[in-house]
Amino acid sequence: MQLVLHYDGAGFAGWQRQPDVRTVQAVVEEALAQLCGGPVAVLGAGRTDAGVHATGQSAGARIPEKWERSSLRRALNATLPSDVWVESVFLMRPDFHARYGATSRRYAYRVGTDADARSPFRRRWEWSVERELSHQLLQESARALLGDHCFRAFAVRGTAPEGDHHRCTVLQAAWRDRPGGVTFEIEANRFLHHMVRFLVGTMVDVASGRRDPGTIPRLLGASDNLDTSPPAPAHGLFLEHVDYPRELYLDGSAGDREADEAIPLPAGA
Repeated sequence: MQLVLHYDGAGFAGWQRQPDVRTVQAVVEEALAQLCGGPVAVLGAGRTDAGVHATGQSAGARIPEKWERSSLRRALNATLPSDVWVESVFLMRPDFHARYGATSRRYAYRVGTDADARSPFRRRWEWSVERELSHQLLQESARALLGDHCFRAFAVRGTAPEGDHHRCTVLQAAWRDRPGGVTFEIEANRFLHHMVRFLVGTMVDVASGRRDPGTIPRLLGASDNLDTSPPAPAHGLFLEHVDYPRELYLDGSAGDREADEAIPLPAGA
C-alpha cells in the first residue's frame, strides 16, 4: 500500500530511522507494528531532513490483506502521534517502490516578508526574511532552473553516489505571492541533498541585491558549491507531492487521487 503522510518536521530528526532519535519513519513503523501484530517496514519517497515538513510524503508498506484502505487510515490516525497524519491510502501493485517508482516530486518553500512572520504561530513553518525582495528577480532566477541542468552547485558535497552526474530535470519552478510573503514551488524528476534550500538561499540573496542577477544561470553546471549562498533554514520547506504512473494503482484507487491529494496549509501557517 501507499500511505500519503502529513507531518510537522519540528519534532523529528528527519524521515529516516536512526538510533536514539525520533524520526518519522520509526514513528509510522511503530504504529503499523501495533496494528499488524509484528514489524512492518516503511519506505519513504524522500528522506526529508530534520525540521522539514510534509503535506504529501509518500510511503510504501506491505500490509496484511485483512486491512482495507479506509479502516487502515482510521486506525493509523488513531494510533499515530498528533504531529503525523495519514491523508490517504492507496492499493498498489506488488512491484510498487515508493522511492524508485516516483516520476517526480514537488516541494514548496515559504518565505515570510512581513513583520508578522516572526510570530510564534508562523515562524515554525516559514523563513522570516527582513529584507525587501524583488519579485522580478525571484521569477527570473526560478525560470533559469527549468529544464535539464547539473545542480552540483546546489547540493551537499559527497552525498550523491560516486560518479553521479548531479543532473536534474526541473518541470516547474516559480515563486507565488501569498498573504505575508512568497512561496517557491519546484517540481523535478529528482532532487539532491539540500538542493531546494540552497536554491532558495541563493535566490533570496539575488532578490535582495546581495548577489548579481545572473548568479543562478552562472552556478548551473558549476563544478562545486563554493560560490553558492548558505542554504535556507529547514523549517520553511515542505514535501508537497510525489507522482507515480497511474498503472501502479490497483482497484481504481488512482481514481480517488484528485480528491485525496494533499490539503494546502492555511495562508498563515
